Amino acid sequence: MPKSAMTHRFPIRVYYEDTDLAGIVYYANYLKFIERARTEWVRGLGIDQGRLKAEQGIVFAVRRAEADYLRPAKFDDELVVATKVLDAGGARLVLEQEVLRAGERLFHAVVTLVCLTEAGHPVRFPAEIRRSLGAALH
Repeated sequence: MPKSAMTHRFPIRVYYEDTDLAGIVYYANYLKFIERARTEWVRGLGIDQGRLKAEQGIVFAVRRAEADYLRPAKFDDELVVATKVLDAGGARLVLEQEVLRAGERLFHAVVTLVCLTEAGHPVRFPAEIRRSLGAALH
């Protein structure tokens, strides 16, 4: 991974509804946290996913997610989701996402996204999106 890859940071606070009976963040909620962060990261790149779907019939989908749960987060914790591009291809994007509490890594995931038509067929990212992703990679 290039050392110069830009990292997007997205703050999240743990609410009571995010926790389980033990008072820690329910494991599936980490996937929601990183999804929110990816949505804001894409928005920050200037990509309007709603417009992309409406005008070009293109959507992004998670193809693969590898997740490691390292330490528990608890109610009222202030977290940061860090998102970084590891690799960008014609129709595939690999991201590293971490959930941090005061710099301590609680959760780590490598997520592969693909570009699809609304019918579910793979399609290349449009040129303007490839440029945005290339800028995020470097």
